[in-house]
Amino acid sequence: EMRLVESGGGSVQAGGSLRLSCTASGFTFGGSDMGWYRQAPGNECELVSRISSDGSTYYADSVKGRFTISQDNLQSPIYLQMNSLKPEDTAVYYCAAVPSDYACWGQGTQVTVSS
Repeated sequence: EMRLVESGGGSVQAGGSLRLSCTASGFTFGGSDMGWYRQAPGNECELVSRISSDGSTYYADSVKGRFTISQDNLQSPIYLQMNSLKPEDTAVYYCAAVPSDYACWGQGTQVTVSS
């Protein structure tokens, strides 16, 4: 079974840090643009960050300067280093291809930031 597995979420206080990991199970990342999405209760699924096969990156304005997406090679996980976390970063975070109509459908990993 081919699937993406997210991990690394948790509960932290504002200002804290977390590192999320996205691992490919049953397949190898194949050069498609990949991203981290998030969805908070009552909100739409939003793209937080994207990494392209050439290593270029994109960040939503709300996380720019605080989050860093990285991947060492196509065989390694995709990471999202989240620093200076804010309560508004609280959401379920998902890893998926960019673009994707189903980005926030998987299990995801919960991030909760308390003030």
